[in-house]
Amino acid sequence: MSIVVLKFGGTSLKNKKTRTAAVDRIDETIQKGKKPVVIVSAIGREGSAYATDTLIKLAEDTFPELAKREKDLIMSCGEIISSVIMVQNLKKNEMDAQALTGAQAGILTDENFCNSDVLNINPENILKLINQDIIPVIAGFQGISENGEITTLGRGGSDTTASIIAAGLSADKIEIYTDVEGLLTGDPSVINDAKFLKKANYTEACELAYQGAKVIHPAAAEIAMKNKIPVEIKSTFNNKEGTVIDKLGDKKKLTPITGLACRDEIFYVKISAHQGINYDNGLQVFQLLADNGISVDFINIRESVISFVIDNDKRELSKKILAANGFDFEINQEYVKISIVGGGMTGQPGIMARIVNTLHEVGVKIYQTTDSHTVISCLIEQKDKIKAQNALHDAFNLNTIGG
Repeated sequence: MSIVVLKFGGTSLKNKKTRTAAVDRIDETIQKGKKPVVIVSAIGREGSAYATDTLIKLAEDTFPELAKREKDLIMSCGEIISSVIMVQNLKKNEMDAQALTGAQAGILTDENFCNSDVLNINPENILKLINQDIIPVIAGFQGISENGEITTLGRGGSDTTASIIAAGLSADKIEIYTDVEGLLTGDPSVINDAKFLKKANYTEACELAYQGAKVIHPAAAEIAMKNKIPVEIKSTFNNKEGTVIDKLGDKKKLTPITGLACRDEIFYVKISAHQGINYDNGLQVFQLLADNGISVDFINIRESVISFVIDNDKRELSKKILAANGFDFEINQEYVKISIVGGGMTGQPGIMARIVNTLHEVGVKIYQTTDSHTVISCLIEQKDKIKAQNALHDAFNLNTIGG
């Protein structure tokens, strides 16, 4: 049995026209002799009646301190609504379908509300429907704990649902449908000549996602990589080939760089030594943050100052922890993280030199860098992010490698 998991984002479900296009993509899968399993996100974005952020605001407008358990309950509703609406659209087009919650689809999680990890997948209910030629339409982003608590998987969790279910079903591939035609060499709202990539390997896709590209969730790419399931990023609104993500990627590209990404939803923290806080006990900050589920980046440790970067969604919690433990700290939100990603940069001399020289030539100051085998990142000022991205995109000739 040849199974394909199709995931549709919120922009693919927001109105009658987009839902019709989604139905067409599902029908095409059936016409190819494949068994579709459909994963859906909540309809639309903030402001739309059933978008996740709209549902949260509905609760918080009454009383702002929404407990995480109840937050998960209301957040799970958006995807359930989407699944029912998609089923009705499929039935209208003479395709039998049935909606499933994450729990009904067999997704078992821990109870880390609002950011749960999947512990196991039991695809029994999904397989029953497939064997009856009924299309399972599954609410993404959610699961259930051993105690019967409804949980959600964190932002971008519908991608994760798609990969988890594909792994549980040993699916042939995952198709992620969105409003763009695939991964790009850069952000098209910033870079005029950003190009679509025909191919990328799993590591490149993961890193682009981690560094700010928002077409696929990094956890979903990691799960697909672990289970060796190819992923295609495609547009809902046409049947063009998108980006194929697999273990090989594009071996014929002329540059060691695949693309670049920018993360601007970050803040910079500087902790200074003072009476009672010195170098030795200052280092305890990293354990305190880790114990509260807060990840840090761009770490710089000196005798008198410790600095690092944290994602914006952890800002208030971080401030409370630092203040409660007597740290003398400053917070600055005027920085962004620019990253160059490429599986071909390993062992290639001169990549960092080109980045440094390029940014210097256009007057962009680098405050800090980090690097790995496939990523080099620079911390720069927010005001320079557009100039920096365009300069680096040109410097590495990324406009010549796309599809």
